[in-house]
Amino acid sequence: MIGIVGAGITGLTTSFYLDRLGVEHVVLEASDEPGGVVRSGRVEGRVLEYGPQRTRATGPLLELVEALDLEDALVEGDPTLPMYVYAAGRLRRAPFSVGTFLTTDLLSWRAKLRVLAEPLTAPGTPEESAAELFVRKFGRGAYENFIGPLFGGIYGSDPARMPAGHAPSPLLALERRSGSLLWPAIRTALENTRTPPISFAEGMGQLPRALYRATESAVHLGRSVRAIEERGTGYVLRTDDDSFPVDSVVLTTPADVTATLLESTDSDAADRLRRLRYNPLAIVHLAAETDVEGFGYQVGRTEGLRTLGVSWNAGLFDRDDVYTCFLGGMDDPLLVDAPDATVEDVAVEEFRAVMGADPTVLDVTTLRRGFPAWDYSWTALEGLRTPDDVHLATNYTGRMGIPARVADGKRLASRLAG
Repeated sequence: MIGIVGAGITGLTTSFYLDRLGVEHVVLEASDEPGGVVRSGRVEGRVLEYGPQRTRATGPLLELVEALDLEDALVEGDPTLPMYVYAAGRLRRAPFSVGTFLTTDLLSWRAKLRVLAEPLTAPGTPEESAAELFVRKFGRGAYENFIGPLFGGIYGSDPARMPAGHAPSPLLALERRSGSLLWPAIRTALENTRTPPISFAEGMGQLPRALYRATESAVHLGRSVRAIEERGTGYVLRTDDDSFPVDSVVLTTPADVTATLLESTDSDAADRLRRLRYNPLAIVHLAAETDVEGFGYQVGRTEGLRTLGVSWNAGLFDRDDVYTCFLGGMDDPLLVDAPDATVEDVAVEEFRAVMGADPTVLDVTTLRRGFPAWDYSWTALEGLRTPDDVHLATNYTGRMGIPARVADGKRLASRLAG
């Protein structure tokens, strides 16, 4: 028997493939809803995303969609639509294609030439911050106007406080394999222009709900695991009113929750995981009438705005005038503690300044664990070892994003099936 703690996308995917392989298992989830951070809902008839706004149509994900019979629910966006950066007081196209790189005014010609010289620079080192690495390899202009807003804004982090050796994208490994950071960036840009962004008719939350229905007999919602105890050659998962003997454990929970669960079996691992920091996020959904199309925009770090970025669900997926604003993050963590009215005012005022449109507020929500911070607290993972048959399957020990979580869940199920 395998015990999975957490019914987010990783835990549910692992459960789905274990079920297909005929492996007995149980999934215990503290919440009354499956999906973890992948959550959607409707407000005034509009589909709102409370976590990931979209994903990419990768092979393992499409395979899962087909297995769940969700093809008819897929909603595709145009992969050639632009992404923008708000820099020097206006929106400018981010250079995610050769043509845009040549024509965008986000970078000066001097900055563009400096980017092309990246293969001539010395390799990165784990001791550098991500900001130091990017400035040294691509130049300050490219970092401040393009790489910093994109890389830092996506995770709500400050690249100057993110060590290159623990960055969410495996920067140094990519460079070692390719001999450069520029060539992998070009390949990724080309791939993204061919791979459409996708969602589902009822939002991204439709995927975990379908996974839950497919493995409902093994998934127990509203069952919070309070402790993991060793018993003979296995473990016991204890909830408030039950216990589940298992041979091995898969933990998909946030770092602090995982630390508490491991305290009695491995205090060193628990201590290391407890050090990891998350960036809090405030998410404000707005409705506005505009004629823009694209993925949205990230905000330059020197623009003086509290908005990190805005996803244009309206223009990308035709989502009834919906725009999702992300605020807070590493540089502004206390915003999540402000009254909703304050958060609304910031989002509305800054959206109006950037977009020139008057929005109305649909919803405000806060996530105290918005994203792993990937800051210097991540050095705690160096030397991390968990007990035998205890597996960490999470976005802080592996890649972030739904495709990566689906792929990890499938691989883990195969390995556990032996």
